[in-house]
Amino acid sequence: MGPSQVTGPSGRFGLLLARARLLAGMSQAELGNVVEIHRTEISLYERGGQEPRLDSLLRLAAAVEVEPAELVAGIRWAPGTHAIGGVYLTEEGLE
Repeated sequence: MGPSQVTGPSGRFGLLLARARLLAGMSQAELGNVVEIHRTEISLYERGGQEPRLDSLLRLAAAVEVEPAELVAGIRWAPGTHAIGGVYLTEEGLE
């Protein structure tokens, strides 16, 4: 998935996770073994097809040796103008 195809919080998380994993020198299978998550689920996270639970986020961050905040950097939720609702905002691109 190219950067132009990454949208929303799941996509941004996936991009950040993939980058951290590659910087750690790990394959998806190696990361999955460390955190006890199947490689296909790691792939889903990285493609933005699934969001991790909090405990999984913490394990993933520890395994690639980053702070959890680094895997959600640039993602925030902004309340809407109605009593119920809102929107996720993500920064475009990675630095």
